[in-house]
Amino acid sequence: KTLAGASLAAFAAPCIVPAGVIRAQDGRPVPSNRTTFALIGCGNMGPAGMANILNDKTAQVIGTCDVFKDRAEHHCNEVNKFYRGEKAIGSWVSASGTYKGEKVTGNVCTAYQDFRKLLERKDLDCVEIATGDYWHVPLAIYAVRAGKDVYVEKPLGVAVNWAKVLRKEINDRKAVFQFGTWQRSRPHYRRVAELVRSGALGKISRVNIWAPSLAAMDNRSLGGIFDPKSQIRKLHLNTQTPPGPAGLDYDLWLGPAPAKPYNPVRVSPQGIYHGRDYAVGFIGGWGIHPLDIALWGLDADLAAPVTYEGTGRLPDVPGLFNTVATWDMNCTYPNGVQLRFMDASVGVPVVEKENLTPTGSEGCTFFGENGWISVNRGKARGSTPELTNRIYADKLRTPDNEVHLHAAENNNHWHNFIARVKDRKPTLNPIESAFTSDAICHLTDIAVRTGRKLTWDTKTETIIGDTEAYKFLDRELRAPWKL
Repeated sequence: KTLAGASLAAFAAPCIVPAGVIRAQDGRPVPSNRTTFALIGCGNMGPAGMANILNDKTAQVIGTCDVFKDRAEHHCNEVNKFYRGEKAIGSWVSASGTYKGEKVTGNVCTAYQDFRKLLERKDLDCVEIATGDYWHVPLAIYAVRAGKDVYVEKPLGVAVNWAKVLRKEINDRKAVFQFGTWQRSRPHYRRVAELVRSGALGKISRVNIWAPSLAAMDNRSLGGIFDPKSQIRKLHLNTQTPPGPAGLDYDLWLGPAPAKPYNPVRVSPQGIYHGRDYAVGFIGGWGIHPLDIALWGLDADLAAPVTYEGTGRLPDVPGLFNTVATWDMNCTYPNGVQLRFMDASVGVPVVEKENLTPTGSEGCTFFGENGWISVNRGKARGSTPELTNRIYADKLRTPDNEVHLHAAENNNHWHNFIARVKDRKPTLNPIESAFTSDAICHLTDIAVRTGRKLTWDTKTETIIGDTEAYKFLDRELRAPWKL
């Protein structure tokens, strides 16, 4: 079917109180009295998030939604098996373990192909949006207008101006928003941010940030998309246009993106990550993780750097992938603190030259008057044994004389979201911090594409004095989709 004549009027009515709260206040029966949740996007990352919801005893999954009908149905079936006490096999759902609550004999979860049908449900409190990046902002807006709270996978979206609209909707409707940068819920990241904020390094001068990219997918040197023998390049050059598979609503998959013929690589994770119609590439898709930790440690969630100057490369031959493949960007704050934001093909050699650990394909390092602290998903380390000990001493406990940052419930980003849906307090990564880190990713991308130094006005949130660069802050939505 086609959505060409679809109406979006159903998303105009505001509702800022979660459905579970309404039912409890009205005195009607509330099954398990738990926060109800649905997943939109059952592909790469979505089921992993849903597994975290399944092992939260205060929540209940009641819906799955995907444009690939079989995906939605498969994961829905696994959810129902989980609540019946049966073994869920074949997806991330199995990571939830065994259901500890009262077993059900029927089905709790319903599968949907069209998100609009899902959002019509009055008994639904919140959703996770784990689609392609180009759908993140529109779907979050529709969900919030339908009265739902939202967990939105990173990055925020494909245009800064789209993100501004979402931020206004979130704030105007007092919706709960959690950004999918889940590293903030890991104790060793929190402890590093606390130490940096507490002055353990003295005055901070710079932060190095690095992450995987198209140029670092096959090896740590400049390869990947630029290597004629690499798998990613072979996918890039795929020109197939066969009919789409049965059960895929391809028009809905395209959504607000430009109309393009079906291609199996286009609709794969690699196509969604690295096609500019659908993403800003791994600058946002991966880079935003360590970048987010840098901002957290600097207490800069509300302030993006003001100048952006550096280099980068796009794929060297035309094909499906046209996001930035490698980048090295210096992002500078008014006080002189500099973020050096790099892809791994640039960043790993820099880190190794400075003899820092941990290295790996991602991480960030804070440099100050008293040394440095480096952190990635595996571990954190300071420039002295004393600094390292302060990170891990007493099971990451923060002394009373240091900055204390909120710890996620069960050290789990999704559990933090569910708790905030209940109490209406800010999440670990609310819309304001999501907007800031997303803007830095976009400005890095724009600086590479234009080849020019950019100046960002933090008050008006726009690029100063560069008409061409300014145009990259917005994108057109394919009809009939609107923000």
